[in-house]
Amino acid sequence: MTRAWRSTESWRERRGELNGKRIGFVPTMGALHRGHESLVERCRRENDVVVVSIFVNPTQFNDPKDLERYPRTLEADLALLEKAGADEVLVPHRAEMYPHGYRFRIDVEDSVQVMEGLHRPGYFQGMTTVVMKLLNMVRADRAYFGEKDFQQLRVVTDMVQEFFIPTEIVPCETVRDESGLAESSRNQLLSPEARANAAVLYRALTGAASTGEAKAQIEAAGLRVEYLEEHWGRRFVAAYADSVRLIDNVPLASE
Repeated sequence: MTRAWRSTESWRERRGELNGKRIGFVPTMGALHRGHESLVERCRRENDVVVVSIFVNPTQFNDPKDLERYPRTLEADLALLEKAGADEVLVPHRAEMYPHGYRFRIDVEDSVQVMEGLHRPGYFQGMTTVVMKLLNMVRADRAYFGEKDFQQLRVVTDMVQEFFIPTEIVPCETVRDESGLAESSRNQLLSPEARANAAVLYRALTGAASTGEAKAQIEAAGLRVEYLEEHWGRRFVAAYADSVRLIDNVPLASE
């Protein structure tokens, strides 16, 4: 049976009872989908105890309207996690996650200021700060992150190494629907037409011969491209379908 914890103090007591067990952790912001479910299922296979967090982190949103409209579906999320085999779910209040406001935070250096770092000021600072807090709370053996947010995955992996956090960061492949569209909580905000048009992202990323060609294909489908770049042997895109911002990436084909 899945147990939900809203108090960090109660969770700390519970965490003490789990000493000696192999702990797996999946941090989320809720509005869960098949991608999250796959992370939880893998975590279930590889660990004794599965811990999931649901916390819409305000410090990683540079646009207050984006934070306000982010989907919140707690009852459905808890039902999905029960089905997927989660044991413990942390649903902390904002005041408990930031008891001193935002006075203490991680300063991320300039090398990440491309793509998400460039276009979402403060994002990596807020994201790494809350992930650090969650990793310290859970003290997991492994934590599972999806490759859809590949730049985030890289930053978290580097942070864990830099601060000697004894948690293995496990990358997991992006889950896609039949059209190739990457599963995302933001997909819930898409109209049927916008969702159909957004399928062009995967087709362009995988099929275009160059970033210029990929951008042209995406714009021809009615999306507005924010960036389309290649780094670390992968091709990345951020684009707007109507007013919904979507990101995706794929490995570059080997020569």
